[in-house]
Amino acid sequence: MLRLKSVSQPSELLGILDLQRRNLRKNLTESEAAEQGFLIAEYPLESLQRMNAARPSIVAVDGDRDVDRVVGYVIATTREVGLTDPFLADLIRQIDGLEFDGEALSKADYVVVGQLCVDKEYRGQGLVPRLYQHFRESLETHYRYGITEVARLNVRSLKAHAAVGFREIHTIESSGLEWSVVLWDWRKG
Repeated sequence: MLRLKSVSQPSELLGILDLQRRNLRKNLTESEAAEQGFLIAEYPLESLQRMNAARPSIVAVDGDRDVDRVVGYVIATTREVGLTDPFLADLIRQIDGLEFDGEALSKADYVVVGQLCVDKEYRGQGLVPRLYQHFRESLETHYRYGITEVARLNVRSLKAHAAVGFREIHTIESSGLEWSVVLWDWRKG
């Protein structure tokens, strides 16, 4: 049985790590990465624990309650925790230098999507919008925006984010790739 929930068990963080590892660009063939999408950031368990302690991530789990398997996730990252992470700190500093609707984002309440991933077997079944809806519902009373970056080479991910409601507000170059900074305005439907 498929359920969406906030991370509450150490085993769920380990499930995120396993799914992350299997979907890292470095672990995929070029055709798999192009067709299925890919991840760049490889978070260690300690980073996931810090992120989750500040704002729990959302997971999709399949199975009975004794043997759940993580089949999708959205990692929530606060500005404060993200600034301590080598991969996210540069993104957050760049976000803080941007404006949206005439407002400096450094003054806005936003949460960063540290990463989104869906298991290959569960793709194409509407899990991304469901994960993001749960993510929004759990955080929109605390934040106005959800913001992340997506590698422009990751066309599948760009389309998935746009379909949910994210829109590109900026592009940056980092780690030898061009990235779209995308924002989901939770004040607008």
